[in-house]
Amino acid sequence: MGETKNEKTSVQKKSKFADLKAEFKKIIWPDKNTLVKQTTAVLAISVVLGVIISALDVVIQYGVDFLVK
Repeated sequence: MGETKNEKTSVQKKSKFADLKAEFKKIIWPDKNTLVKQTTAVLAISVVLGVIISALDVVIQYGVDFLVK
């Protein structure tokens, strides 16, 4: 007459994994050269932003110290 609760769960799990596998097949993975370029860009931007934030922190800290003293 109908599926039991366990059978429905089992079917849903299989369906979800099949859908997940199908989605993974659609992914276009970058080649090694592109991956290296993008990783380098991310690292460079992170370092530059870190230096900028550190410099701003020092300047603001000196300003606050000057106003407090």
